[in-house]
Amino acid sequence: MSQFGRRAALIAVTLFGSGCALHEVRHTPPALPAAFDGRPGSGDASWPSTHWYEEFGSTELQTLISLASSSNLDLAMARARVTQADARARQAGAAILPSVDAGGNANYLAGHSTSGSAHETDWAALLSASYEVDFWGKNRATARSASRLADAARADRDTVVLTMLAGVANGYFEVLSLRERLELARSNLVAAQKLLDVVQARFNVGLSNPVELASQKAAFAAAGLVVPELERQEAEALAALALLLGRAPENFVVEGRALDALLEPKIGSGLPSELLTRRPDIFVAESNMLAADADSVAARAALFPSLSLTAAGGVQNPALNAAVISLSGAGPTLNLGASITQTIFDHGRLKALRTEAQAKDEELIAAYRAAILSALVDVEKALSTISRLDDARALQSESVEQSERAFEGASFRYKAGSGDFLTVLEAQRTLYAAREQFSQYKLARFQALVALCKALGGGWQAQGSENSTKETR
Repeated sequence: MSQFGRRAALIAVTLFGSGCALHEVRHTPPALPAAFDGRPGSGDASWPSTHWYEEFGSTELQTLISLASSSNLDLAMARARVTQADARARQAGAAILPSVDAGGNANYLAGHSTSGSAHETDWAALLSASYEVDFWGKNRATARSASRLADAARADRDTVVLTMLAGVANGYFEVLSLRERLELARSNLVAAQKLLDVVQARFNVGLSNPVELASQKAAFAAAGLVVPELERQEAEALAALALLLGRAPENFVVEGRALDALLEPKIGSGLPSELLTRRPDIFVAESNMLAADADSVAARAALFPSLSLTAAGGVQNPALNAAVISLSGAGPTLNLGASITQTIFDHGRLKALRTEAQAKDEELIAAYRAAILSALVDVEKALSTISRLDDARALQSESVEQSERAFEGASFRYKAGSGDFLTVLEAQRTLYAAREQFSQYKLARFQALVALCKALGGGWQAQGSENSTKETR
């Protein structure tokens, strides 16, 4: 048997004897800790719901989030990317089935020679079909890859939604905190003015010296400088919040004035293993990894022979036009064909594509593991922050309470002529600093709760989560 005959026989035996597709590698799930180190929350705490922002008890926040959900531009782009990915998945899936076309053609022929003249019109109306036999699963692997990428696009859209929700909540809380701090700054300015009036009156009758008067004037000026700075920060926070809502900052109004009216939701951290099906960004990384697995299969399958079948049938004139025999006149026609192709030499192009696909697969495996580690870090950081803030709650309240008592006592003694002015001045500064710190503490608590909701996936769950990690590494 010739070398060509042996190769053909080998191909035929391989195709029709085995006829099996290549498959993706099944992977074991990554090792995860048994529990989070941070405090999991109270006994009645649970995973955040999909409407976790409602638990803060602010109807205005809910309204803002509703506006952002319909108008946020990042979300609009993410939705468009989902439509694109779904379309690509349908395109890839179309290669699994035969393609069928309808066509017609007409060709007029005329000629003249010494033997005479002749002319004829050839025409055909045919249905044609073509199909690539997917022995090695290349087309199915390509379709699986596109489907996984479509899943990743949807999860990426959900990641954008979660990020947008957290951004709106944090932006709203920051606006309220700045307004609360503005009220404190203005009240501190009023208190500084009242004390300055007392010092000025005592100075006018010779009971105070120029140093005390200058010191209080400096304290009053310093208190006044805080107000415009906080007003600037409030304007910037409002503009940033308007951007998240997909609107211009002009005439954008937030009615809320302080953080005290808000509620603190009770959130539990659950188990680290549950996080794999509750974080859309982890699902994105997992879907990308599985898509790369399928691409690797397709790249390996491209190294093997490909078999294509074609068929065409209909009516044509002449009914048969072949090299050996022709049938004149119109009549039914049928054409069948098959072709097999095996790349012999391409300077290593297909092998290089396979190597690239395998390296991409390895990259996305690492990206998937990195996404899991990043999610664990996010949860631990949020839990740690909330834990430390819980520890500091009593101290923060005590600091404000005692600072108020110290300032009231020092002011009373100074007005009565038995106290030291420096004591009053220091008590005034301490009180404002304590109130300012307490306001920022309240903002930190709400933002830490938002961070925990986001770190836990914001109520998101993978569809069919019980099977979502069966093919992960």
